[in-house]
Amino acid sequence: MHELSVTQGILNLALDAAHGAGRIVAIDLMVGELTSFVDDSIQFYFDILGKGTAAEGALLRIRREPASAVCGQCGHAFRVGAPLPPGCPACGSSHLRITGGSALRVESIEIEDGDSGR
Repeated sequence: MHELSVTQGILNLALDAAHGAGRIVAIDLMVGELTSFVDDSIQFYFDILGKGTAAEGALLRIRREPASAVCGQCGHAFRVGAPLPPGCPACGSSHLRITGGSALRVESIEIEDGDSGR
């Protein structure tokens, strides 16, 4: 259910960016693999929240960012998943820094101008 507030934020950002200039056609999102966000839930809430706005019917294009970590001891960089590993696969150190896969970002917003197209 936490997708509801996140999706409201995405919609607000897109509507602010459009400034009434036209219809929002598509929004490109990057969602990290370590987030607990479900793509279908984001789309579901977006369809509901977007009704009657310039974003109604807009396509959400969701790209997943791989999760990665770097060992603070030996510098080894590697892919991770949930649950996170207890230590570095190269040296066993527990000093790991997550370097990817935990963010949610709006990468682009495509707006159709009523006069000149996209």
